[in-house]
Amino acid sequence: MHNPRSFFCLWLQIGLLAAVLAGCVNPSKGVQATVAPLPAQGEPISTNPVPTTPLATQPAAIPVKRTPLVVFAAGSLILPFADLEAAFEAQNLDVDVLSEYHGSIQVMRHVTDIHEKIDVVATADHSLIPMLMYATPDPDTGLPYASWYIRFAGNRLALAYTPRSKFADEISDQNWYEVITRPGVRLGIADPRFDASGYRALMSLNLAEGFYGKPGLLNGVIKDQFEYPITVFEDDSGTEITVPEILETKTGSGIVIRGASIELLALLESGDLDYAFEYESVIRQHDLQMVALPDAINLGSAAQSQNYDNVVIKLDFRRFASLKPVFRGEPIGYGITIPSNAPQPELARRFIEFLLGPQGRQIMLQNYQTILDPLQCDGVAHMPPALQALCQAPVRQ
Repeated sequence: MHNPRSFFCLWLQIGLLAAVLAGCVNPSKGVQATVAPLPAQGEPISTNPVPTTPLATQPAAIPVKRTPLVVFAAGSLILPFADLEAAFEAQNLDVDVLSEYHGSIQVMRHVTDIHEKIDVVATADHSLIPMLMYATPDPDTGLPYASWYIRFAGNRLALAYTPRSKFADEISDQNWYEVITRPGVRLGIADPRFDASGYRALMSLNLAEGFYGKPGLLNGVIKDQFEYPITVFEDDSGTEITVPEILETKTGSGIVIRGASIELLALLESGDLDYAFEYESVIRQHDLQMVALPDAINLGSAAQSQNYDNVVIKLDFRRFASLKPVFRGEPIGYGITIPSNAPQPELARRFIEFLLGPQGRQIMLQNYQTILDPLQCDGVAHMPPALQALCQAPVRQ
């Protein structure tokens, strides 16, 4: 007669051995060891091999190789382009959009001066593309960095502030120009040498002189604020404003300059600035308070084109010595193109097509950024055919 206790000990030893073997099995192989049930008392233990059962495993995911698409854009496009990037990648799983944002002139310089390989360039001033990219050849090919662009979006300039800003309970569209010059008030302006918002702020201040009947308003804001002055020359043909090569504020100045308008937002929110010239879309995206400027001043109205045309900005900047950038007042227009040396021109074309299609337009609208209708195009013959079909009007010169 078999001793039940000895049978149990033998079963326990076999079970432990099976458990050890089970721990050694690689689950990725789809095999799992099993332990036989405890035999009834007096029942002989089977010496047959214990059957095994395959694990229900999922096949290993094969990583998708993602192609980088490099996009350089104006800082005012950060939030809408972030949403655009996510939506585009969701529909193009093989694409990794790599975005970088700067002041609009800086965006151009990454192409024409630093010679970075960029697939899509989007700037807050469309005129920068022919001015800097058409005029500059790629040293590797001799071709201009661009020969076409689409003027695709508009905006308006406004004055941003917060409830903590000095005189926030007093400022309005009738007295803002006086409030920003009061003692102790800190005003932020993007550097006009690098950011279109900066030279547009100077234009708006000059246009305000005529609208409010306040000659010298611009000088009242900028006079004695800089180590090397911004000069203003006026005659019957209009106003010429020249920005010096070196633009540094004096100690104790009420003006704060940053390389890009987007950099002023943190200073506003921290209380280090009281007011800043910003694009209306950016102010709304960040839930800031806003003084909406009249159409005659905000550079956002096509009906005011002739009025805006009376102001010219010149940059006395050695980097541009051979180009002599001159910016004439006009309605704000964003431009987009594909550099001639883009590593992924076909993906860049698809990205722009997505931006200007129904979903892209909706994303931009949700971010308070208007898409122009009709789109205005320059150099249509040089554009990818799929983008030519989107063009309905030439760029207004």
